[in-house]
Amino acid sequence: MIWLQFFACLVVILFAGTRLAKYADVIAEKSKLGRIWIGLALVAMITAMPEMATGISSATLVDSPDLAVGTLIGSCCFNLALLAVLDIANRKRPVLAQTSKRHLPGVRWGFLLLCIASAGLFLAPRVSLPMLGWLSLSGLVLMVAYVFAIRRILMSERRDSAPDTSGVTRYGALNLRGALVRFFGAAALVVVAGIWLSFVGDQIATITGWGSSFVGNLLLAAATSAPELVVCVSAVRMGFRDIAIADILGANMLDTGMLGLVDAVYLRGSLFAGASQVNLAVMICAALMVGIMGIAIWRGTGRYLFWRISWYGPLLVGLYVIAAYILFAFGAG
Repeated sequence: MIWLQFFACLVVILFAGTRLAKYADVIAEKSKLGRIWIGLALVAMITAMPEMATGISSATLVDSPDLAVGTLIGSCCFNLALLAVLDIANRKRPVLAQTSKRHLPGVRWGFLLLCIASAGLFLAPRVSLPMLGWLSLSGLVLMVAYVFAIRRILMSERRDSAPDTSGVTRYGALNLRGALVRFFGAAALVVVAGIWLSFVGDQIATITGWGSSFVGNLLLAAATSAPELVVCVSAVRMGFRDIAIADILGANMLDTGMLGLVDAVYLRGSLFAGASQVNLAVMICAALMVGIMGIAIWRGTGRYLFWRISWYGPLLVGLYVIAAYILFAFGAG
């Protein structure tokens, strides 16, 4: 029965996630905000909901700062490893070889947020940092930096996006209001099924005895990141590469910024002081992966090395496996 629930969740996410990608593109066209900002802010907020729910419940209900930090940063690594999957879905050339350099601000802000989180985790047990009640300085800076980053990227997109004067639209039959209703309907299905899937995955790991194994950790990471996988692959196959790449970057920024919110709801003190220092290694892996992604976008050229394997794909997957093993081996996630 539990496996039936697992596959039912996947079917719902597959059905709703495909439509989420489509209606995100409609909203980008009708609102004139652009695919990058819609993917970075709107789609990423929906697909990152399972990790957000797991991170908050880990800190408040389970009282495990390690699990909260490990879930959120581990999801960043998993999301970036999805780029290797997107290469398989994008047949002609590596997906990042066809990606606009307008994604680079998202790369830079994502890297900066990881640096802030790493500095907060490193300094917490060594330096007495200022606290605002039970909220640490690191948590406050992360939340402010995330909001500031999204605002700056929106301003940049509005400035750099060329207005469409052709009058040609891909979705003439839909208006913005109808697209928003359909988008949030699909989003509700993705969020509910994604959160349900994370709990079902946890039950499967416990029932099968995988709960304390490397396989169990990978299963839970895949369960919480299933919405990103479905939406990004669907977006690439439908030709909406900007939405897919922006979703990955936006989910990473949100997962990292969420450490500040989790710190705010963790009433026992600083989340960073309570988390294990081994999470630093995972943050470094995530930062390296963001750096590799940025180099691939900046180069803007490249072919598959063989079949549909790009030069950056194996590096991203390898770093993800290292991060996942660290979380498992040292009990940080």
